[in-house]
Order: sequence, then C-alpha cells, then structure tokens
Amino acid sequence: MSNPPSTFKDWQDYPATLDPVHIAWLKNAKKSKTAFAVADIEGVEISHKRFLTGVLLFSKKIATYSPEQNVGLLLPSSGGGAIASMAILALGKTIVNLNFTAGKKALKSAAEQAEVKSIYTSRKFLDKMAERGINLESFFPNSKLFMLEDIKEEISTLTRLGTLLKAILMPTNLIRKSYFKKVSMNDTAAILFSSGSEGSPKGVELSHSNIAANAKQAAIELGAIRSDVIMSTLPTFHAFGFAITTLMPLSEGIPIVCHADPKDVATIASGIEKYSGTILVGTPTFLRMYTISKKVTTESMQSLRLVVAGAEKLRSEVREGFESKFNMPVYEGYGTTETSPGASVNLPDIPASNNAPEKLRNRPGTVGRAFSGTEFRIVDPDSLDPIANGEDGLILIGGPQIMKGYLKMPEKTAEVIEIIDGFRWYRTGDKGHLDKDGFLTIVDRYSRFAKIGGEMISLTTVEEEILDACNDKDLEIAATCLPDQRKGEKIVLLATTDIDKVALKKILSDAKINPLYHPSNVLNVDEIPKLGSGKTDFSATKKIALVNDQA
Repeated sequence: MSNPPSTFKDWQDYPATLDPVHIAWLKNAKKSKTAFAVADIEGVEISHKRFLTGVLLFSKKIATYSPEQNVGLLLPSSGGGAIASMAILALGKTIVNLNFTAGKKALKSAAEQAEVKSIYTSRKFLDKMAERGINLESFFPNSKLFMLEDIKEEISTLTRLGTLLKAILMPTNLIRKSYFKKVSMNDTAAILFSSGSEGSPKGVELSHSNIAANAKQAAIELGAIRSDVIMSTLPTFHAFGFAITTLMPLSEGIPIVCHADPKDVATIASGIEKYSGTILVGTPTFLRMYTISKKVTTESMQSLRLVVAGAEKLRSEVREGFESKFNMPVYEGYGTTETSPGASVNLPDIPASNNAPEKLRNRPGTVGRAFSGTEFRIVDPDSLDPIANGEDGLILIGGPQIMKGYLKMPEKTAEVIEIIDGFRWYRTGDKGHLDKDGFLTIVDRYSRFAKIGGEMISLTTVEEEILDACNDKDLEIAATCLPDQRKGEKIVLLATTDIDKVALKKILSDAKINPLYHPSNVLNVDEIPKLGSGKTDFSATKKIALVNDQA
C-alpha cells in the first residue's frame, strides 16, 4: 500500500489503494501483539484471537439467519457489538446502526426505509432499556430480533475450539477465502440515520471507500499508534462512535475499551485508569460531566494524551473547566454523518526545535484545520461563489469521505451534493469562515430551526404538521422565528388563507400537535415570498414577520 498522498486531488483516488476496514482489521488482528483487541470496562477483555474467532463464528450464523443485504444492529458500544459489526462487514453485507434513543416513530421509519428484516441485539441491553420504560422489541413489528446471547449459546464448545484453532493457524489469505465475501470499495458498507429533525430520519449511505478513507485520515491526524488505547464510549449509531472510536482503531490494530453509557463518566474514568486509555472522544455535554463529577479524580485521567470534542459547539467554560481540573486541554473537531464523519480537528501544537519553527495546530474557538485530503470552501449559499477569508458563508466540505448519498432519496442527495471542478462537495448547512491559516470557525446554521425553551424545533416539521392538520390543499404557509424574551424564540407563521391564531390553535390542539409547534402569531399574506428558483424566500419571510412584530 502506498503512503498517503499530500494533495487534495490525489486523495480522491487514494482510497482505491486501501483495504476495506474489515480486511485491514483482519490483517492487523493476525499479527497484533497488543494485550487485547477489545475490553468492556465492566465485562471481559477479548484477545485478538478470540475476537477473530467470534467474528468467524457469528458471520456463519448471520449468513444463515439473514440472507438479505441490509442487517440491523441495535447495540451500545460493546465487545459484542464490535464483533457483530465486523461479522456483517465480512459477509459483504450492509450494517444498519439503529439509534435506540430516537423514539418509536423514528426507529420504525429507519427500519422500514432500510428494509431491515433482521436486527441483532442483546437481551441484557433490552432488559436495561425496559427498566427505563422503553420496550424496544415492540418498535419493530416487521423485523426479527436475534439475541447475541442466544446465538452464543447455540455454538458448541467443539465448534468454538475448532474455530479458535483456525483463527490461530490459518493464514490471512485462507481466512479471507473461506469466510470473507469480496466487496467493491463503492459498495455501501453502512447506513447511519440522521436525527430526523427535518421530518423522517434520512439514511446516510457510506461506502467502504468512504469509511476506509476517513479511518485513515483520522489515524493520521490523531497520530494513532499501536501503543494507544482508544476509549470507545460513544454509541455506534453515532457516526463518531461507529467510525472513529470503533472501526478506525480496530482497522489500525489499536485496542479499544468499550462502555455502553457515555454519561457514566465515573465508570469510564475507572476504565481509563485501569487500561491506561490514551484517546477520549466525546461531546462537550459528556466532557462537562467529567469536570463536575466528584467521582472522577484527576489521577484517573492522567494516561490520556488527547481529548477531542465534537458533534456540538465546545463552549469556553467547558474547555476551561476540563483543563483546570485535569490539567489537559480539549481539542475541538468537526464533522457530519455525511462526511463519514471526520472533517477537521485541532491538535497539540508542535514546539519549535533547532531545525524547525513552532507548528501551530490549535486555535481555540475554531474547529481546527481540514483533515489530510479534505478541503473547506466558504461560498455564497445561493450562487456558490467563493467568499474571502474572514467572511461568513456556507461551508462546503470536499474529500474522499463524502457520502454516497441519502438512502432512496435522490432529490435530497442532489440538494446537498455539488460537483465543483470535477469533485464532490457536501453542503453542510453550516455558516462560518476560514482564517488565513485555514482554521474554520462555525458561527451559525442555515438550516431552519427555532430554539424554544431550550428545544430545537424544525420549522419544516412545523409547516408539515400544520398543513396536515388543516387539510387545505389551497393553503400555502411559511414558518419563521423571531426573538422572544420568555422562551428564547417564537414561531411566526405566514399563511395565504385567512386564518387567525385562535382558530389555528384549536385545529392543532385537536390534532394533538406538540404545543411547541404552535405559532405565537399568524400573518395573513397575499403570497409567500419566492426566490427565482421557485423556492420559498426565507430571508424575505423573516423580514415580513419582523416588520409586523415591530408594528
């Protein structure tokens, strides 16, 4: 395999020289000398040979039970989940990671969209969810659930020992020939679902090429080496948990330490201390829990060499609080499910030496510089014309990790993928700017949300709910939001049919529409402002609402 290229253009072809992550894992598992492959903090350590044995055994079972292409996983971060993921990939099948926190409607929609007939889960996990009042089994009326514990019990001791011997004695190529199905790098390796905040959740299709490229990019940026131990505490339905803290380290021969609950920071901290964890990735919300927990000691975190925050904005008080307690900085990164997911990260600065100047790689308040092989472009959201450094615009991301597209949604895919200079670019919907050194600052979202009482409310969903409830085919509406002293923001609705707020409130209440979706004001207009493309002009919509609000 060739060394990683240095230019953005060359990186676009580089993934073709990489192995799919499950093949890279196999090669490293056969020669790895680390003490374990996976450890569950409250469970067992799994050696590379036993992990490989588990993959070979489970792949045979999954092949028997699930002849279909797309296979569901409903599991937290765990050794069993990692084995199941590799077994599904080894079969050339597509992993559909289901977000067990998403609610019944979203989960049912995701399973139906991906045509998931088989879901692999754990009885222990389902029982824990049932204790919280969530009966996950009832969410999937059209899918069969298989318990990992039951499958394990079905396998005889003789079969286990025989497969363990094969794992130890058979060369890599023979294992591939006997157990692994050949895949194309363009095949869909995984489907991860968005939160569904814009209506039904969208399935993001990631190819073997996408995942392999981003795993290699992340390993390069994080300086990941065999002596590292990566804490795998984010759930695998989360793109970072799936690709960055599970597949990337396994494919690089780096051990992972799993825990099912990212909020259980005391247990995770004990795992960091026990296994000398070196890299911790988390959301700022989770990282703040380490700071405020009296059960997490400074000493328990001292083996960490890198702490990375992502998925939401890292507030200065969280960063400063963590550094103050643990005497280690938090480095902010950025990515999206659609970018497999990593796109940029801040990193420790490299001190000056006799031969080289200091290399600045961290600028707090930014989300860092783009990964190797990745570029950001800041453009006008309508014309896509480039915008100068320091000025805010729409953030485009280009690189080999850009998703194949949204599952069965070619129109939605076309809305967010742009072909510029022969390369694919993802329209993030984020607003931000680049400085002269290439550090990216995110300032806002172009997406249409209102924040009411701390809840993020999709204005698109508000419109859809109102149109469904009113059942008036001639009605045209546009929702916008304005500042509100009590709740942060309020929803204002423009409507082409003469309807007042009181009448609309009764309609929505009768339809049992979430009260947060009820407009605080309704403005009757002759027509909804439109752009030249025919799309609603949301900027003009907000101006009309603002003028009326001040009148």
